[in-house]
Amino acid sequence: MSISKRNEGAKVNSNINVTPMVDVMLVLLIIFMVITPMLNNKVNVDLAKTETAVALPDADKEDAIVVAITRDGNVFLGATKVSVDDLGNKVNDLLKDKTTKPKVFVRADARAKYGKVKAAVDGVRSAGISELGLITENISSGQ
Repeated sequence: MSISKRNEGAKVNSNINVTPMVDVMLVLLIIFMVITPMLNNKVNVDLAKTETAVALPDADKEDAIVVAITRDGNVFLGATKVSVDDLGNKVNDLLKDKTTKPKVFVRADARAKYGKVKAAVDGVRSAGISELGLITENISSGQ
């Protein structure tokens, strides 16, 4: 009677199966592609469309000061709703820690009343801001 020896080492598969990892990565990629555009703008407004829109890359930065005016006349500083009368004081509070030249960006809805937009711009100017960027959308981009 002989002793039979099992050769388990010969059955070991040393190849890594990456298919599940690729599946998970593709799902994560799709999730991030869907969520990222929602994170850019805290307040949704339909921007005015212009032919001569100029890219303002500073407006997309994390520490950018963005004032949004919605169609119904609400004014937002970042994602916080503020009144037009308090806008200058709130902008001053945000600018206390800034060492660079202050710049504020205004995102106004295309159907917002002109008087509300003017009042918001005046509120920002009362904080001593000399550079004001008006964010619009390029007609040809169709975003």
